[in-house]
Amino acid sequence: MDNSEAVLKALSKAGKALKGGEISDLSGVAKPAVDKALKDLLKQNKVVSPKRCYYEIIK
Repeated sequence: MDNSEAVLKALSKAGKALKGGEISDLSGVAKPAVDKALKDLLKQNKVVSPKRCYYEIIK
């Protein structure tokens, strides 16, 4: 599983908007790798940031 998949899985499991650090804790992926994955997922329109520093899956 790559980092993007791990981030999506963590967000899906949480069911709410999370901060990067929380995603890192849930997914087991290092925070810098989570930040990069979130940036890529935002470009792909798979996640959205409902408020600053929080991310959730687009429903």
